Amino acid sequence: MRSFTTLHLQYAHRFYNFRGEAQYLHGHTGILTIEVEDSINCGVNMVFPCNEIKKTAWEVLQNFDHALILREDDPLLPAILAVYDQQGIRNGTATNTMTGPAFKTALATAHPQCRLVVTKETMTVEGMIKIVYDLLKDKLKIARLTFVSGDNSAVQDYTPSGTTDRCPCCGIALSANGVCPKCGCRKM
Repeated sequence: MRSFTTLHLQYAHRFYNFRGEAQYLHGHTGILTIEVEDSINCGVNMVFPCNEIKKTAWEVLQNFDHALILREDDPLLPAILAVYDQQGIRNGTATNTMTGPAFKTALATAHPQCRLVVTKETMTVEGMIKIVYDLLKDKLKIARLTFVSGDNSAVQDYTPSGTTDRCPCCGIALSANGVCPKCGCRKM
């Protein structure tokens, strides 16, 4: 069975070297749907608490919200960073509090202090799915990712393996020694 949640991400980007409207810097509201799959957990009767899917995903993905997403070879990137330096905001400000931990993968690097994500490839809906899966594949048993941004949509199915022992009281994955990290309940 599957559980799923959605996240809304506000971001700006452009398709560098693209011929068409998307070559200009523009913004979107993207809607990401994350479906996880596992067996039903007895006692709680759920695959995975949806609020925990969102919490796990948001910890990393909040770096995409209200962010500028540019490809690493985009000539706008050094210009934007120069302006941020001139304004004294490249290393963040006290009001920049909605940030996740910085990350660097083969596909993208997050610079949360200045609300910037630098990608290897153009950030299309398909590209976002690849990045999200890369960031979350070890944290969630992802069965499907769907990303909708404006009139563009993409979906990718995955085959999760194994099952996860979950707390019979709250559904959170148990630690290696059978204790729930959220409520302290022990596996019976």
